[in-house]
Amino acid sequence: MLISPHAPGIADAANSIQNGDLIAFPTDTFFAMGADGLNADAVDSVFKVKGRNSGTPVPLLVNDASMVEQLATDLPGPLAKLAEEFWPGALTIVLPASPTVPKVVTARTGTVGVRVPDNEVAVKLIEEAGTPITGTSCNLTGRDPIKDAGSVEQFFNDRIYGVIDAPCGDSTAPSTVVSYDPASGGAVNVLRLGAISSKSLRKIVGDIVNG
Repeated sequence: MLISPHAPGIADAANSIQNGDLIAFPTDTFFAMGADGLNADAVDSVFKVKGRNSGTPVPLLVNDASMVEQLATDLPGPLAKLAEEFWPGALTIVLPASPTVPKVVTARTGTVGVRVPDNEVAVKLIEEAGTPITGTSCNLTGRDPIKDAGSVEQFFNDRIYGVIDAPCGDSTAPSTVVSYDPASGGAVNVLRLGAISSKSLRKIVGDIVNG
């Protein structure tokens, strides 16, 4: 079903997230398949609905940097600077995961990718739910991501609780993904180049950017 992006609809969607259901919601890039990122069973449902290999990590979306504290054991200085500059926005930061993050999220890598989306509806949903929400794209694995609520509703139908009927952002590029490697002299490694260029990253943290 389609869910209103206004307060009552957001409250309904957030309640369903808290109950372990799945919600499709718009982000600054594409629609995301949302589940409570701290509920292992709910995240496992995301894999099943998408047909995705459960051995791959799932990014988590947060409403602000303070929510990162419950997800990561450390936020290195250079990554904190990048977050301050590019959040909300298309930058995913990979950090050492805290014990509260389920292994189905980290795929037993010991790390978790986090970002604040630049989309008001997405941020309100996370705030209302009071928990980080999975940010994997709302599509079957191997298919193109979707930017339109009606298409998501038609495709997934009763396999998810509902779809928040609001537009995505204009970006067609995925988020840039970075991590920090203290062993190599404190380098910021670009794991995936997306909407934010390496040049833009270097403007904030200098030549420690690899990639």
